[in-house]
Amino acid sequence: MPKPVETTSTTKKKAAPAPKGGAWEWIKSGLIGFAVFIVLRTFLIQTFTIISGSMEGTLLVGDFLFLNKAAYGATIPGTQARLPGYTEPTRSDIIVFIGYHEPRPLALVKRLIGMPGDTLGMKDGKFLLNGVPQEEPYAQHTDPAGDGTTASMDWQRNFLTDSAAALPYHPSRDNWGPIVVPADRYFVMGDNRDQSLDSRFWGFIQPWQVRGRAVALYFSYDNQPTEGPPILRHVRWKRIGEVLQ
Repeated sequence: MPKPVETTSTTKKKAAPAPKGGAWEWIKSGLIGFAVFIVLRTFLIQTFTIISGSMEGTLLVGDFLFLNKAAYGATIPGTQARLPGYTEPTRSDIIVFIGYHEPRPLALVKRLIGMPGDTLGMKDGKFLLNGVPQEEPYAQHTDPAGDGTTASMDWQRNFLTDSAAALPYHPSRDNWGPIVVPADRYFVMGDNRDQSLDSRFWGFIQPWQVRGRAVALYFSYDNQPTEGPPILRHVRWKRIGEVLQ
């Protein structure tokens, strides 16, 4: 009698499918996120840190602000061309621009004071626009006795009004002009008028130099606090979220 043949049934277990995407999905997500960041930073919004006291009264050393680059139209990298913006620079806007009056370009923040065609000047520290003294609640004078002439302001001679050009001209920090802003140029000054190196000393800026409008503070930090509990006393909590004017 034949022996029964033993049969064994073996079922091969299917290997679990590998997770779709895996490391590549992480890499792709990272690349997309980085690309979005670059686009946002280049064309829409950027951050800026205040490191000098030229805008004190409005901006303090240690303020961190948002810069709206889309307002005037962002500059296309590597060119002087701009994308279309949804508004135009307006007198009294706080702007960030690239200054070329130093050996290397600097990103600076000042207030836009003079528009193309404006006649500007100062008399005893009072700003004159088209011959009319201006009320400037944002401006402050911390060293009214420090007025003095400087050779760096001699550039203004080329832009004097006809009536001023016929007279001896010795401009000083608090007494200068009247000068006329040329077409396609801007004049900027710091709100801390006695402690600001600005257009009074190194001249006009061009629209392509402007990087955007400062709109709000997202953080503020005092590295020399005088009161308050340790650690937290460095943060200027009341300034966070402040809209700039």
